[in-house]
Amino acid sequence: MSNPDTAEIAAGIDDMYDAFLAGDRARFDRHLHAEVTTWETHLPGPLRTRDQLDAYRAQRDSAGARPQLDRLAPQELRVDVWGDTALARYVLVAVPAGGGPAEHSRVTDVLRRTGDGWRIVHHHSELVRITT
Repeated sequence: MSNPDTAEIAAGIDDMYDAFLAGDRARFDRHLHAEVTTWETHLPGPLRTRDQLDAYRAQRDSAGARPQLDRLAPQELRVDVWGDTALARYVLVAVPAGGGPAEHSRVTDVLRRTGDGWRIVHHHSELVRITT
């Protein structure tokens, strides 16, 4: 990934997951567009707005169900850029705190260049396997 845009996007994705591990929601959210749609295997359905995502996270966190992880990192990242639109694809590896089998999810993020940098406008994650 020698293109400056692809390097910036890759660094942003790494920072987003580092922010999740640190419990820094404001830093995590800086990588999301205000109109982000979120589709993930574990969600109750597609979340079509940022408000729906925030409501889901508030309910999850108040129930004490926020995932506790030792590691959350993208692997096999591939980024393509076309003007102000980009596509990132990767395998997200989540290792539960204290051990346990790692989960692998296929992720596709669609990003848009804004005045503040690249922001995710659509996030799709599908759990594909758990490894021991």
